[in-house]
Amino acid sequence: MKRFFITIFAVVLTTANICAQFKSTYFTAEEMPNAVAFLPAPPDTASTQFVYDLTQYMWGKTLRNTERGQEAIDHVVTSVPKMAVCFSKPFGMTISREATPAIYKMLLKAIPTIRLSANLPKETYMRKRPFVRMNESTAYPQEEEELRNTGSYPSGHTIRGWSMALLLSEVNPAAQDALMKLGYEWGQSRVILGYHWQSDVNASIALASACFARLHTSKEFLDDMENAREEYARLSKTQAH
Repeated sequence: MKRFFITIFAVVLTTANICAQFKSTYFTAEEMPNAVAFLPAPPDTASTQFVYDLTQYMWGKTLRNTERGQEAIDHVVTSVPKMAVCFSKPFGMTISREATPAIYKMLLKAIPTIRLSANLPKETYMRKRPFVRMNESTAYPQEEEELRNTGSYPSGHTIRGWSMALLLSEVNPAAQDALMKLGYEWGQSRVILGYHWQSDVNASIALASACFARLHTSKEFLDDMENAREEYARLSKTQAH
């Protein structure tokens, strides 16, 4: 009987270790900053703030058939592998599972963790997206049906883009300006396409920044970030030679 309980305990311990090893985020959604508690609600449609949202929506439409409009379509991607391709240029190094495994590992866990923070405000406010309220098409109609009945506030795309810029800036501070510019434009692309209001994007930048700070209370994240920085330093020296 004693051997039986020892075996059961070993199985439970092993299972717990495996679960911890394959945990996909550093924190749960409940552990992330609560946007409903510290960010304002989306602007009322009768407010002056919403007038600004409308003017930005019209601004975005003027760019859709331009080179900037095509860039906005290029920014539609949400997976870490595809985002890594876009951010590799300003980062100054190819980011991938094969080329930069430590950096890739950190991003693969950090981006989904920060994105969790959008769930509660989206569900709480269920703000109509611009293309729905205006009854118009977007510049990227492929996702209209999928996103039509989902909350506009805040923008999940913006959260991902701004988070990617922040995380990579910590790995390579010298590239911060270029990375943050792309992170900013990533959010503006959602306005241009017609999927988000400007206030959605602005709120997302604040929320992602708060979540970025929260990540630094995780020892696991700090260890992964240190490994990412060391990998970048090592690869940079190799490229220099």
